[in-house]
Amino acid sequence: LVFKIGKNFIKEGSEIVDMGCSNGLSIEAFVKAFPQNCFHLFDVSVPMLDACKDRFSDRSRVFVRNNDLRNGLPVRNFDLALSILTLQFTPIEYRQNILQDVYDKLNEGGAFILVEKVLGNSARIDNLFVKEYYDMKKDNGYTQEQIANKRKSLEGVLVPLTASFNEHLLHQVGFKYVDCFFRCLNFSGWIAIK
Repeated sequence: LVFKIGKNFIKEGSEIVDMGCSNGLSIEAFVKAFPQNCFHLFDVSVPMLDACKDRFSDRSRVFVRNNDLRNGLPVRNFDLALSILTLQFTPIEYRQNILQDVYDKLNEGGAFILVEKVLGNSARIDNLFVKEYYDMKKDNGYTQEQIANKRKSLEGVLVPLTASFNEHLLHQVGFKYVDCFFRCLNFSGWIAIK
C-alpha cells in the first residue's frame, strides 16, 4: 500500500526521502520502479545502514546516510517522504519539530506517508488489540519466549501515540489533507499532502 499510494507523487526529477530506512525494504519497490530518481535514505542504526547499503549498489542515485531526525533532514525539495515505523522510536517532545521539518522541506503537492504503531483509544481496547497481535505472532510461529523478548526490548524505546493524536500533529504542522489508508489492530498508516 505504501508503494501504491506513494508512486502517485513521483514524477521525473522527484527526490524521495525515507526517514528511517532500516535495511531498505520499504523503499526498495520505489528504487526499482523509478530508476531515474534520487533517493535519500536515513537511519541511526549502523547495522541497518550497512544492510541498506548492501541492498542498493547504485550510489549515484541512492544515498544512504546516518542522520538523527531530531537534527532535521539534510535535504529539501522532495516530493515524497516515508516514515515507516520510525517516529514511534523518537521521544515525543521531538515529534512535532520533526514533522514540521518534513512539511517545510516537502514540495507543494508532495506527500508524506506515515506508518506507526498506535495506542487504542482506551486501555480496554488497547489491551484487546495487543492480545490479538501477540496471538497472531504465535499463530505465525513465534514462541512465547520470542514474543516476550521482543516486547521487553521495545519497552521504553517504542512510544506509540493514539491515531487521533498522530493526525492532530500532522494537521498542526500544516498538512491540510490527511487521511488514514490502513489500520490493523495497533498499526495505522496515513497519507498527508502538502
